[in-house]
Amino acid sequence: MKKDIETIDILCVGEALIDFIGQQSGAQINDTSDYHRYLGGSPTNVAMNSARLGLKSAVVSSVGNDGFGSYIIDELKREGVKIDFIKKINDEPSSIIFITRTNETPDFVPFRKADYQITEDQITKETLLKTTIYHTTCFALSKNPAQSVILKKAEEAFHLGCKLSIDINYAEKLWKSKNQALGIIKSYCRFNPLVKISEDDMLRLFEKKLPHEDIFDFFHSKGVEIVCLTLGRNGVKLSQTGKKIIELPAIQVDKVMDVTGAGDAFWSGYLFAYIKDKPQDTCLKIGLQLAALKLQNVGRLPDNIKILSQLLE
Repeated sequence: MKKDIETIDILCVGEALIDFIGQQSGAQINDTSDYHRYLGGSPTNVAMNSARLGLKSAVVSSVGNDGFGSYIIDELKREGVKIDFIKKINDEPSSIIFITRTNETPDFVPFRKADYQITEDQITKETLLKTTIYHTTCFALSKNPAQSVILKKAEEAFHLGCKLSIDINYAEKLWKSKNQALGIIKSYCRFNPLVKISEDDMLRLFEKKLPHEDIFDFFHSKGVEIVCLTLGRNGVKLSQTGKKIIELPAIQVDKVMDVTGAGDAFWSGYLFAYIKDKPQDTCLKIGLQLAALKLQNVGRLPDNIKILSQLLE
């Protein structure tokens, strides 16, 4: 791991946007009448969670030169996330997503405009030389110019010694085709990223339920050493090349308030522990603790919990 004091622990490249989360629990989009505004986007959530855990995180994205864009930047700045690599653009509004509030995988309707307008000049060699983990998502890779820029800079980051990371949060409505998505995923996997994927993601991507061993084998065959498969209320499995599979149960939550962002919370905890050179089972345990905290709150993680000290006990 890089130890320079100027290190960016996690450079999160991709969507910074506004989530409008429905307030009627269990209602579909067509039956939801009230929505509340939250800062959203999977890379944005990871960056914000990481900053609150004490890491140095940064977001690379684009927002509109509008009120929503200002809100996104102000909130990230307030959380201590480095915002130098966020670009405000005049010709597109900030992206927004309407999301159902549910205990299961939520439905969503995206209105994407600014978030994927990422250009090469936003990610310099100097930035990558200071970066420990280069993180992105399937969502971010679904549309150009972000797609081509993220892949090009991922290769550069890999050769400069960064560890890559990806959340395979595949959603069919964001892609032209599954074949395109698979091709882009395979291209990214050439650089041996830390892979986080859920059972739901794999079901959407392959249109059938695969044995967990087949999921692991798919990614290992593409050059990935560590694959983390999240199983919702059934916990998590991690497969590392040449080692025994690690399986841990989920932390039970009495009342699930909202699942949006739970996967991001888990991965934030995992990456936090990974950067701290913790063993893989510890990385998973910290991720599960953070996910459990998120499930008990609508929107982001609660402000009044000293997450870092709890996780290090």
